[in-house]
Amino acid sequence: MFRTFVTGVALATALAGSSLAATFSTLDGNLPLVIAHRGASGYLPEHTLAAYELAIKMGADIVEPDLQQTSDGHLVAMHDSTLTRTTDVEAKFAPRNGGYKVSDFTLAEIRSLVVEPTASTASNSYPGYTPTMANPFQVPTFEEVMQLVNAHNAATGANIGIYPEAKTPNSTAMNQKILDEMKANGFESRSDLAFIQTFDHAGAKELSDLQDAMGMDNAIAALGYAMSTVNGYGVYDAVAGVTNLLTDLALFADGVGVSLSSPGLDAGFIQAAHDLGLVVHGWTFNRADPASAYAQYEQWLDAGMDGFFTNYTDLAVDYLAAQVPLPAGLPLLAGGLGAIAVVRRRRRAA
Repeated sequence: MFRTFVTGVALATALAGSSLAATFSTLDGNLPLVIAHRGASGYLPEHTLAAYELAIKMGADIVEPDLQQTSDGHLVAMHDSTLTRTTDVEAKFAPRNGGYKVSDFTLAEIRSLVVEPTASTASNSYPGYTPTMANPFQVPTFEEVMQLVNAHNAATGANIGIYPEAKTPNSTAMNQKILDEMKANGFESRSDLAFIQTFDHAGAKELSDLQDAMGMDNAIAALGYAMSTVNGYGVYDAVAGVTNLLTDLALFADGVGVSLSSPGLDAGFIQAAHDLGLVVHGWTFNRADPASAYAQYEQWLDAGMDGFFTNYTDLAVDYLAAQVPLPAGLPLLAGGLGAIAVVRRRRRAA
């Protein structure tokens, strides 16, 4: 049976002024953010409007669209640089330049494709959920994802955010386009609603600088693998092949997104990040079994992690809701509590 959850905004309202409010080891003391990794990707085809909408209905605080660019310059929600794993492209088009790169196809061509369930996605339907859009399993543009979020927020008074990832290599032109589209869709200085992330730390720095030049103020996250070095904790930049210290990242970033399998990820890493004012978001929470998933959430909640990139939004919401004592009769509520708004502090290099 499909369950409808109340979002973290309602939970914050319910707990305001209440002695029942709990304090956690996150940077701001609030519950971690529930970040819908590629939408509700454990249940529906990833990076589709249906997957994003289902995640929102399940109580996600933020939805995450990975961004690729088409041959005619449009940003689309797609994790891979190629279309083969997630769409029916091979049934509709011959290979180009030896394959099926997103960058070799126009938006119109990509819009003719259907995003299909992958090995990690169980189905193209979810019990009790009917998508509200006409083409729920079409590859969406970045703008369409933002429009979905904005429409939901306007209709419900919720505060759902976006967490786009500039896939690498992310050129200056691509970074500029991401920011232009965010600004045009109301994500101009919405640090309570938006992070921008990339594995390319030079690209993350450029995104920060471009925002400053445009008068924008969204949060920046540097992605990678948590490391412990002789000079302190750092994050491995897979693009440059180097480890950047947290102290260096804190000059322009607001947080780090790190793999749960990172060799240096522990409570000490998270505390070091917090000492610099950086939030820590972990990826990917992909356990479908509730008991196993709850144990993993508990481990990283205890360590102070500030956000969970999860394929199973409902399991994260269920676990976090159970951590807060609520007044009798109050329904299950989503976590999050808008942590981004509290911790957002823009940084500039000295």
